[in-house]
Amino acid sequence: MGITITSREFNRDVPAAKRAAEHGPVTITNHGRRSHVLMTAAEFDRLSGERALVGDRLWARGTEHIELELPERLRETPRKFDL
Repeated sequence: MGITITSREFNRDVPAAKRAAEHGPVTITNHGRRSHVLMTAAEFDRLSGERALVGDRLWARGTEHIELELPERLRETPRKFDL
């Protein structure tokens, strides 16, 4: 279920911890106690139920057919500024 590393190991080699997080959560300990868990953003989104942003969904492959209805934009006359 992932690996456990010390905060010192994490600080020495952050890229290795990030690579390990691709395969599962990485528990980081401080003085022998769990303090943080590193995971990919995709895994966090899956666990938290976060939804992707509309822009992210529109840029995804295979979504070229999605139509996005936007409300009509109102145009206002420019305001004058007193400087």
